[in-house]
Amino acid sequence: MSSLESGKHRFFSKIRDMHPGEAVLARSSILRDAFPTAIQAGSSNHGVFVEGQLADVLSGTIYPARIHMEGGVITRIERQETAPQQYLLPGLIDAHVHIESSHLTPYRFAEMAVAHGTTAVVTDPHEIANVAGMDGIEFMVRDGRGTPLRFYFTAPSCVPSTPFESSGATLDQEAVKRLLQRDDFVALGEVMDFTGAIRGDPDILTKLEISRQAGKPVDGHCPGLEGEMLDQYIDLGISTEHECTELGEALEKHLKGMIIMVREGSASRDLTALLPLARISMHFLVTDDLQASDLVKGHVNVLLRKSVEGGVDPIHALRAVTLWPAEHYGLPGGALQVGEVADIVIVNDLREFKVLETWIGGELVARNGKPLFKGMPLTMAHFMPPKVLEKEGLEMRGQGNRATVRVIEVLPNHIISRARTAKLPVRDGKIIPDPSRDILKLVVINRYADTKPSLAFIKGFGLRSGALASSVAHDAHNLIAVGVDDLSLTAAINGLCEQGGGFLAIDGETSERLQLPVAGLMSTRPCVEVARQMEKVDAFVRAMGCSLPAPFITLSFQSLLVVPELKLGARGLFDSVKMRFVEPVIRPQKE
Repeated sequence: MSSLESGKHRFFSKIRDMHPGEAVLARSSILRDAFPTAIQAGSSNHGVFVEGQLADVLSGTIYPARIHMEGGVITRIERQETAPQQYLLPGLIDAHVHIESSHLTPYRFAEMAVAHGTTAVVTDPHEIANVAGMDGIEFMVRDGRGTPLRFYFTAPSCVPSTPFESSGATLDQEAVKRLLQRDDFVALGEVMDFTGAIRGDPDILTKLEISRQAGKPVDGHCPGLEGEMLDQYIDLGISTEHECTELGEALEKHLKGMIIMVREGSASRDLTALLPLARISMHFLVTDDLQASDLVKGHVNVLLRKSVEGGVDPIHALRAVTLWPAEHYGLPGGALQVGEVADIVIVNDLREFKVLETWIGGELVARNGKPLFKGMPLTMAHFMPPKVLEKEGLEMRGQGNRATVRVIEVLPNHIISRARTAKLPVRDGKIIPDPSRDILKLVVINRYADTKPSLAFIKGFGLRSGALASSVAHDAHNLIAVGVDDLSLTAAINGLCEQGGGFLAIDGETSERLQLPVAGLMSTRPCVEVARQMEKVDAFVRAMGCSLPAPFITLSFQSLLVVPELKLGARGLFDSVKMRFVEPVIRPQKE
């Protein structure tokens, strides 16, 4: 099955059907058994040790054990007659996450993630790359190095995400090649311009070849793709997919050889729909985009909890965040075995997955929900151009008494949208939004150039008054705003520029905001503080009439031109199924 039938993927296609003993021997010459082991740390002649019920993801068994650690690796595993009824797991891996979407710098993200048992992440820094290019990527790497969390990166493949986008930087083939030569860059990041890839875009094909020569896998991004076009996309050597929102789509992609990343984040929650696949098949559990307000409550451990609640066997679920992603990306860890890095998570049970301790490289880095390392996050300068708008600049012109317009319909808990049409009133030659039918105005303003605002209409936010504005707008991160009228939109956009980026909700004379001074995407404040302020902003937005679970993160995806069906970019309204710009106002057909 083309290049997807190679290497590690072939290996694990076999291993998941093996007898447990055969699986262990196939993976390692050292036969140990199974899964969760609990806590009791101490020291001996063999270094530091922990005790509990060990979860062996290789053999699929659970037994009482003592794990000895020295020099950052596991040096010995001893079976015990009894051990505390708490469980020892391999360090948890989030195999696809955009740190920028947490609105935290890598350092602040790591503080909370390790407290929830995460010991490694595979992160695509294409959000900050779209704003600040290689300088932004290097900032993410440096800030992450100040923490014990193992940060691994993918080299962004699509900066900008499509040729139709207006971003602050371009990442060319040479930049991608330099990144993939580094050990901390473990894959080519998600190929979002899937139509360009299938058409044979030379730039994309060259980056795919660079990845092949480097011996590193390629992540996918192809929402809704099926049939022959999907075959062509997979044949390019693209091995993973995190955009499945429906079971039928996931099954087709899985059967054709892709590793399905079952996503459960703040923006898109797909686990429930994909549970039938997750129960029986190899997969990864990932967050993709997780806000600070959700990260406070948990990280990969929450995905494990939801998966097991949905009927997935605990060890099978655990493999999806340990063994399988470690093998695919060539990461240390993934299983508790002699000679492997001593990344160990201790949890209360295999249902709740409450994290008691986190060990990385044989060091205790978090206990009872608190990180045990100290340091300071880095920061970086960024340019947020002053925008002083007048409401007249947001007017949309129409003829007669009513105009037929295209409408973006947002879907709660999903990043895809639907393309609709509606008739709106025209007054004094201006098309007027209709909050009574939940049809509001959407605005995107180029952050990097002095151009006219892009305008469209949107349904699903439910605002009765006021407006929201944000400097987080995937992936180019131009300014984006939604509101009931031009006056509110103007106030929100101007206020956002004055505060230097972030989120702003305004309703008449009152407002709530979250400042994101690092590239207009992230804060250097601790996760708890960012989450607390974000909750205040969200509560303010709910009082304005919006019932979306995560209004600002939903807003941020209305400008992502590679996600169906209708989006608004800095150059205009975009049909992301046909991959072409369309007019927001549908002109009447002439007889």
